[in-house]
Amino acid sequence: MNDTEIVLAREHDREALRRAVRDQRMERIRRGAYRARRDGTGDPYQDARDRAVARVLAVSSQLRRAVVSHESAAVLHGLRLWRLPDRVHVIQAYRASSASAPDIARHRLSLPDHEWTSVAGVPVTSLARTVADCCVSLHPLLALVIVDHALALGMDAGSAREIVAGMRDVRGRRRALLVLDLADPGAESAWETWLRYLVLRAGLPRPTTQLRVRTPHGEFRADLGWEAFRLLAEFDGRVKYVAGALGPRHDAGRALFDEKRREDHLREERWGIVRVTASDGAGPALARVLRHIPEDVRAALTPLRLLPPPPHRPRGPRRPGRPGR
Repeated sequence: MNDTEIVLAREHDREALRRAVRDQRMERIRRGAYRARRDGTGDPYQDARDRAVARVLAVSSQLRRAVVSHESAAVLHGLRLWRLPDRVHVIQAYRASSASAPDIARHRLSLPDHEWTSVAGVPVTSLARTVADCCVSLHPLLALVIVDHALALGMDAGSAREIVAGMRDVRGRRRALLVLDLADPGAESAWETWLRYLVLRAGLPRPTTQLRVRTPHGEFRADLGWEAFRLLAEFDGRVKYVAGALGPRHDAGRALFDEKRREDHLREERWGIVRVTASDGAGPALARVLRHIPEDVRAALTPLRLLPPPPHRPRGPRRPGRPGR
């Protein structure tokens, strides 16, 4: 999480703050909260995430007895998100006034002590509680992106499962538990999770993430695959093929050549390879995978009805797929 000093208008000279904003020395984060203006990093997604963190810190500074929760807690924990939240989620034990700000989502309940912690001095739900709340409240794909990363960071899935099971009068508990069961720490980007979500929703056997394949020319790794079908599926981020996109020393031509040789070596060992990109869309991407699945397996597929179609790709700044190997 980036260090961000929040300046509250109620604690400072308002006219001085207005002058600082006008002179572009300060920027407004939300009503009554400011920070020193900073230059962009050149990465639109990282800049948007940095501002999302600043909004969370601002709300936390302005509210009393509030614990940051849901997607906002996921941001503070440094978890991947399919899209950044447009509101700051907090848990409070008391009822907010009817004039509550529209950029704050309040959840009224009392948290046991073991379900909240502190991140950089900000009260925030524990990693397991954050994951549980997201599994219950978010679209399953958005939740799966978060759980995949939480598992990679060492979260115990059983702890999140216990919290979900213990929630009272919660709709979607069954679906939330399914998301926890399907989560996999091997996903290295949100788009890899998206690709796995598509095939799982279609009823395909659970793939192996980061599947390693040995060949006479070396060992290669794929985003996911099925040894039984000798099939590999990968999300292909185009950034690695763009000159200079990964720094001045990145050789896009070499990356393309290496990728072609890698694919040739895998096909020589009779592995099928399916590549999908962000521009494919869910339907075409899934159809491309299914064409390589044996006909008898396709005929016997039972789609997971608890998983709805994935939402459209995130709008606004988004992190591209992992550059590749």
